[in-house]
Amino acid sequence: MTIRLYKAYTPGTRNRSVLGFKELVKTNPQKKLTFWKHSKQGRNSRGIITSRFRGGGHKRLYRQIDFRRNKKNISGKITTIEYDPNRTANICLVHYEDGEKRYILHPRGLKIGDTIISSNEAPILVGNALPLTNMPLGTAIHNIEITPGKGGQLVKSAGAVAKLIAKEGQLATLRLPSGEVRLVSQNSLATIGQIGNVDANNKTIGKAGAKRWLGKRPRVRGVVMNPIDHPHGGGEGRAPIGREKPLTPWGRTALGKRTRKIKKYSNPLILRRRKNG
Repeated sequence: MTIRLYKAYTPGTRNRSVLGFKELVKTNPQKKLTFWKHSKQGRNSRGIITSRFRGGGHKRLYRQIDFRRNKKNISGKITTIEYDPNRTANICLVHYEDGEKRYILHPRGLKIGDTIISSNEAPILVGNALPLTNMPLGTAIHNIEITPGKGGQLVKSAGAVAKLIAKEGQLATLRLPSGEVRLVSQNSLATIGQIGNVDANNKTIGKAGAKRWLGKRPRVRGVVMNPIDHPHGGGEGRAPIGREKPLTPWGRTALGKRTRKIKKYSNPLILRRRKNG
């Protein structure tokens, strides 16, 4: 997908860029595959803010995406490629031979009119879903299951792609987009190819209002707060944080401290951690 640049006819359009929508179909989403999803705006069940800087944003309909790809041995035809406001990736509508319609993540290179299938013996073609055990080494994949049958949980954002690098016993070794190398069951389903909309990270927001449309409120630096609000706060004028190291608003060490649980169940499955994790 291309990037469209703005001319600087207002301060908000200077250096602003957005994604082009030439390959997308202008159509309303399938009514049976959408529902209204209430926005919590960072509040818990008592209305207390538990996740800061969230709220507002444009209204959205949630599209039900088929992450399980459990419609086996029935081919489907790509009829539309659509925009989804709930994710960075685009989605495409699949019409199956038995009449059912489902949304899936749009793989890069898949066009309207192409045919896909989910099967244990599916050919190694973009958009097809099959178990890792039946894939050759070096295959580029996305929408990968961690628990077989649960549905894809890994590699689902725009431009993301993982690589199958080894198979041994009941486990397959994957290199994820973050650089992490981990083990996954060979019975887990995955989809062939890279997710489309690869230029999603290259767009420039351009103005603060565009972030508000996404439901993100302004972030406030701790050094400009009062001492009661943040450990970095207080002082006359522009003062340093006055601490040995940066802290979170609740006094925990920030910037670099590992927060992953020592006894997390998946630790034995991770062969190499991601660099910034």
